[in-house]
Amino acid sequence: MRASSLAVTLLCILGAAAVAAGGEAGEDRRTLQVFAASSLADAFREMETAFESTHPGTDVSLVFAGSQVLRLQIAQGARADVFASADRSHIESLERAGLVPDYAEFAGNELLVIVPPDNPAGIESFNDLPRAQRLVIGTENVPVGAYTREALRRAAAHNGPEFETAVLDRVVSEESNARLVRAKVELGVADAAIVYRTDDAPGRVRSIPVPRWANVRAGYLMGAVAGSANPEGAERWIGFVASPAGREILSRRGFKAGSAPAW
Repeated sequence: MRASSLAVTLLCILGAAAVAAGGEAGEDRRTLQVFAASSLADAFREMETAFESTHPGTDVSLVFAGSQVLRLQIAQGARADVFASADRSHIESLERAGLVPDYAEFAGNELLVIVPPDNPAGIESFNDLPRAQRLVIGTENVPVGAYTREALRRAAAHNGPEFETAVLDRVVSEESNARLVRAKVELGVADAAIVYRTDDAPGRVRSIPVPRWANVRAGYLMGAVAGSANPEGAERWIGFVASPAGREILSRRGFKAGSAPAW
């Protein structure tokens, strides 16, 4: 065999071996399915990168939606290793069904009013919400919607029942998660919306605080799903979120991370 032909043959053999080795390495990576409330998207995507860099054998797959949607999917048999809910009711429902035996709170949030940058309705404070002609909130079954309704009930005790009625009368759309609520303002089809503080997007929306006497603390809870295909990975992910590195990411993204939970 001529030297040039031998060299080409060797390169082909080495290339095939490299492809095979790469395939084996890929097969060694275990997927970790994390179902999380949509408001956690930015924080968990950053955690995904940090986690995979220190756990090269794990491929984190993040699934974001309203907590109520994820709870139904898990209850109906969707494969998930971890569930992170934006409120207690949905994870408690899975606990009663034996699907999330143990969980703990790992972060907190609160509500915020957002308006378009040009603020066409002239809303400068929470008390100005009745000025909106097009208000968007979450559905009553999604955590951000439930928290919104609780805030309006608290406001009724402070501003009078007519305030709650006037605000709800301005609602033109109810969305299934906080990111969809924010999108209506970003698209200019809403005068105002009520979202989480972590959904603030400077430059794309203007934010208006909800007074302390009306605001509601949103608690985020997380646990491993029973029958997980990757229980070791689930335990490591939960531990990472609770670690100083995880809490730093949560705090920087606007969550009230607090002290390390007792997992």
